[in-house]
Amino acid sequence: MTTPLPRPGTVRTAAEFVALLRAVKTQSGLSYRALERKARRVGDYLPVSTVASALNRVSLPSEEMVVALVRACGGDLPTVAEWVEARRALALREGSAPVADPPGAAPDRPKDTTGGDHEDRNGAKERQLVPCLLPPDLPLFVGREGEVTEACRLLDQEKPGPVTLLVTGPAGVGKTAFAVRTGHLLASRFPDGQLYVDLRGFGDEPAEPFMVLGAFLRVLGVRGGAVPPDLTSRIHLYRTLLAQRQMLVVLDNAADALQVSDLLPNGPRCAAIVTSRTTLADLGGRRIPLRVLDSAAGLALLRTMLGPDRTAAESDSARSIVETCGGLPLAVWVAGARLAARPHWPLAKVARALTDEQRKLDELAVGHIAVRASLELTYQGMASTTKHALRMLALLPGPNFAAWALAALLDVGLSHAETVLDDLVEVHLVEIGSVGATGFRYQLHDLVRLLGRERAEQEVSRQDRTAALTRLLGASLHLADLAADTLSVDFQGISQTDLASWRLSPTDTDQLLADPLAWFNDERQFLIDVVEQALDRTEVAPAAGLATALTTLFQVGSHFDDWERLQGRALKAALHVGDKRSATKLHRCLGELTTILDRYPEALEHFEQALLLAEGQGPAYRASATAGLAYVHRLLGQYTSAVCHFGQAAELARSAGNVNCLVYATNGIGVIDLEQGRVEAATERFTECLQASRLAGYRPGEAQALRCLGQSHRALGAYPAAADCFRQAASISEDLGDLLGATHATCWLGDVLVRQGAHWEGRRLLARSLWSYREFGNLWGEAATLYALAEAQLVAGRPVPARRRAEAAVRLWRQIGSRTWLAVGLETLAKAHTLAGDLEAATRARDAATAARTALDSAGR
Repeated sequence: MTTPLPRPGTVRTAAEFVALLRAVKTQSGLSYRALERKARRVGDYLPVSTVASALNRVSLPSEEMVVALVRACGGDLPTVAEWVEARRALALREGSAPVADPPGAAPDRPKDTTGGDHEDRNGAKERQLVPCLLPPDLPLFVGREGEVTEACRLLDQEKPGPVTLLVTGPAGVGKTAFAVRTGHLLASRFPDGQLYVDLRGFGDEPAEPFMVLGAFLRVLGVRGGAVPPDLTSRIHLYRTLLAQRQMLVVLDNAADALQVSDLLPNGPRCAAIVTSRTTLADLGGRRIPLRVLDSAAGLALLRTMLGPDRTAAESDSARSIVETCGGLPLAVWVAGARLAARPHWPLAKVARALTDEQRKLDELAVGHIAVRASLELTYQGMASTTKHALRMLALLPGPNFAAWALAALLDVGLSHAETVLDDLVEVHLVEIGSVGATGFRYQLHDLVRLLGRERAEQEVSRQDRTAALTRLLGASLHLADLAADTLSVDFQGISQTDLASWRLSPTDTDQLLADPLAWFNDERQFLIDVVEQALDRTEVAPAAGLATALTTLFQVGSHFDDWERLQGRALKAALHVGDKRSATKLHRCLGELTTILDRYPEALEHFEQALLLAEGQGPAYRASATAGLAYVHRLLGQYTSAVCHFGQAAELARSAGNVNCLVYATNGIGVIDLEQGRVEAATERFTECLQASRLAGYRPGEAQALRCLGQSHRALGAYPAAADCFRQAASISEDLGDLLGATHATCWLGDVLVRQGAHWEGRRLLARSLWSYREFGNLWGEAATLYALAEAQLVAGRPVPARRRAEAAVRLWRQIGSRTWLAVGLETLAKAHTLAGDLEAATRARDAATAARTALDSAGR
């Protein structure tokens, strides 16, 4: 049983009172420091030095100290009240102090709430102070002018009703500085004062509403003994006082709505600013989310700290510091503070140190302020599952990602990953970067990623980290291959899914790939980064598989630089480890790319290497490589070799069941028929390809067959039928997102429109195609468009521009080595010279055309 505390009874002197109070402290068994901590938890103020001094004097201690000490020692409400009454009786007898209200009673309302005089119960004059608890306004405040203006507008409204402004954002983004600046700007709007408290929402000891209310009530004029001992009474008294006042309450660094709901003012002329690292989604109010500073604002902050001359002298280093800090104000401030304290340091010293990811968080510390500590407060306050998710996200190859990537890292479903991401967004460790066509894309700040990576290395085994990244690679490969197969653009037709070690559920996969091209476009850079990361980790086969699956994305989007760089690196890695299967696929894909870019000798080398490595790998690989080789021979006018290879490719494709490649090879033979004047035979092959493509749902093959049928009709002078085929082909390619294929169709549509007499519209389409081909870097297409424009100028009777266009087309066809079309271009040039009256030049052009056709015959036409 607990021994009851000594009671003051009928003490007669102050010395007896203090002695008995010492006995209360002794019986509690608590040290002065423990008493101070216990008092602080319930909102009382009991400094060690003050208590020790008071208990060693013979004069009466203050009423507030008596209440706090007895309560901290375990006294209940009646006991506290008895001690207060005993102290008051002694005070009246000795005339030493005014009498305060009993505990729990509401104080008299001062006559002048804005700081005027009023009388206490003894008639003594007191000055009611206006509380101004805001910290000093910081002079280093940049880049928030728009947000501050909006905050002042929201808080400085005339209509009645308390206003709550929620300022949210990640750790270190400057929420406190923002709230303090806004509070000072609006101080005159709240003449009854401004309350402020740091709620330490993410610290080891978050402030409790009970304690904060006690502190606020004392500031509002409630004496210590009159502060209610229970939470409900404190809330009621606080609201009663604020209902009659015009005050601003700043609740800084809140953990959640529960921590602040009891502290919000209810007065119609009051307002509150709440700052938090969470979104405070369940708290009503106006919202201002703070983002990181842009480069200009970050540089302005650094310039303010270091001076314009110093930053201007090392402008590149200044920009580097801001960029490596990711625009986080706290990080920029810490870097600036270190430099300001060391004027002899060059900015380049800190800039170099911050580029080292192993040291960056350690470098961002000055005095007791550190970016790492600020971020870790948020981290420590999270649930274990959310912490683990952050550690896994830090393993990603880049800062931007979609929810499916986290699902793979955690080995969970898509909806579970989205729920975890919501928790991370709530505390601003993950931001919603953008909304893509297939859903939210998320972003991890570089400094948060560094913290997560450190934690992953410390708390997650290497085996588990490797397994997570392997799942990510597997999911990426599976999704990319399915998307490519759905689009069915590439004629290789070889699935990569057998290389995928992990995949999402069919339901999740269908949700993500409802629009496969949109998914591809959203994920392009992320998927490239996944391949690069896997190659760094020497997971060559699945990395090469993913690089191969991306061929469709690269082709339809004309991302030729990405295509060449990524697959070139993957090819080197495959050859290095002796992975023939991967090297075969990559040689074939790079052969397709170099064909598109009119680099025919390189294309031949890639296709031939693919065939060499494909020996023993089955017909599928040899079919696609042979078809590609045949296509290059056709472009070079080597028709005998081209027909032979197309025939072989068709047989191999039939045995492999690869409809795409079969259509591609058959169409190639038809183009050779057309270029050699066998229009009827060509039309039969193109019609066969069109039917097979439609039956198989191979839409790129359908578009290609329609383009070629359009050329057959054009050769026969059936221009309306040709135009209809080209329009259909362009529409299909546009639906597929294949801009290059659409340009092929649009170019020849412009040509036949000119031949039909629609000169203006035809030339407009040709001009648009010319710019598109130049943007793609497709020389053959550019030459074909220049040829068509030359023909259009001839129809219009303009020999000079016709000659210029024809000469440009001839130069390009000479450059890429296309003999068939070189001869066609030279014949058009000869017609331009003839129309211009330069018969000698016309003769030279015709002779050159004859020589080109002779060279074709000698090459095995």
